[in-house]
Amino acid sequence: MHVTHDPAAAASPTIDFNSFLKVDVRVGTIIDAKPFPEARKPAWRLWIDFGPAIGVRKSSAQITENHPLETLVGQQVAAVVNFPPRQIGPVVSEVLTLGFPDADGKVVLVQPSKPVPNGGRLF
Repeated sequence: MHVTHDPAAAASPTIDFNSFLKVDVRVGTIIDAKPFPEARKPAWRLWIDFGPAIGVRKSSAQITENHPLETLVGQQVAAVVNFPPRQIGPVVSEVLTLGFPDADGKVVLVQPSKPVPNGGRLF
């Protein structure tokens, strides 16, 4: 799924602003988080509230190394909300929760530096 985790890799080809606008990245608050033992790689199941226009969406997130399950509820995260749903084992993931790789390649969630309204779009 990921192109590269190498921080020294060259940037992707240039896109125009309209292409960027096609990717709808929103902020939401995790309202529930559960283990996902059926996943091939360690993951959590997340329910994320994106506010009244989008509502609560589900995500499967491979964030177990840096984000213990008991710390997730109440955290705000960024996610792509306009990808088609994806079947991951017995679970349908409705959004792509975003993160960056740490020095060991483990995911660190993308989060706002202070609270913002759910559903806010990245610009």
